[in-house]
Amino acid sequence: MISINKVTSISLLLVIIVVSLIFLKSILVPLILATIFWLIVVEVRTLIGNLLGSDKNKIPVWIQNILATLTIFAIFFVAIKMLSISIQNLTESLSHYDGNLVLIEDKVNNLFDIDITTSLNKMIGDYNFTSLLKNILTSVTGLFGNTFTIILYVVFLLLEESVFGDKLVKIYPDAKEYQAVVKMIAKIGNSVSSYLTLKSFVSLLTGVLSYMVLKLMGIDAPFFWALLIFALNYIPTIGSLIATLFPAFFTVIQFADLSSGLIVLLSVGVIQVIIGNLVEPKVMGNSLNISGLVVLIALAFWGALWGVVGMILSVPITVMMIIIFGEFESTRPIAIILSENGNIGTTIRESEKE
Repeated sequence: MISINKVTSISLLLVIIVVSLIFLKSILVPLILATIFWLIVVEVRTLIGNLLGSDKNKIPVWIQNILATLTIFAIFFVAIKMLSISIQNLTESLSHYDGNLVLIEDKVNNLFDIDITTSLNKMIGDYNFTSLLKNILTSVTGLFGNTFTIILYVVFLLLEESVFGDKLVKIYPDAKEYQAVVKMIAKIGNSVSSYLTLKSFVSLLTGVLSYMVLKLMGIDAPFFWALLIFALNYIPTIGSLIATLFPAFFTVIQFADLSSGLIVLLSVGVIQVIIGNLVEPKVMGNSLNISGLVVLIALAFWGALWGVVGMILSVPITVMMIIIFGEFESTRPIAIILSENGNIGTTIRESEKE
């Protein structure tokens, strides 16, 4: 039977952790994003190393790091350049959309024989859609605010990588403990890297197909909406829903036509359903081993703490928690609860004994 003192201690510890996560957000979020970016650099470095035959040609790791980083930044530069052009084109068309809102109100009034204008004015008053869209665009461009901090973290992570193994040897002089820690870190890295790689592929496929639909429909700034769809697909469950609604809603505003918005909604929705229910399960399988309910709870929890970034990071953080908790007897029950089917395998220490 659990004592009152133990319950109090656990509750107090949880409160301290949550409060710390809130107050240390400005430090932890860039650090976690930098760690993920570092894992991406490692993946690209491995790919470049295989293409160049680094084992045979003895290409130094630091050169591979530079090539991988330059490749990633080149992709980011092209994407940001195209995004800025899309945002500029979208901004230039903003004044046209306010007039379309009036046309939409008239169409809804005539279609349903109601006075929606009066109701809308009561709910939102003199609300300006142009201001709303400008705020959205400002928020999107503001996501790059911590770029310098993240880059700085990545540089030092790459520098630390070469000596981290030596530090672990000194921290864990016992060979078995050292191997167990190294394998646990490798397991975390492989799981998160695998998730990011496969999720990026699925999100990219969704974004490309959505771009083709939006371009065919003549939607303004299709690259902006496709990139938004790509980014939102990293948010489990609700991300794909929001990614479908945004371009559909914008289409109605652009053309002042409900049928055009419905076509985009159905087209992008079909793409999301096919990829989400057929392609993604085949590609990702059960490699993550996370309960669907836990994904929703993690999404809500990390979203409440860190906003949109927390939602995107909710799955990688949960994966790391399952792996780490599964390695210790005291926290192993938590890992079993978080997992999909309760099967988290034996700990690395137990497998070594066998």
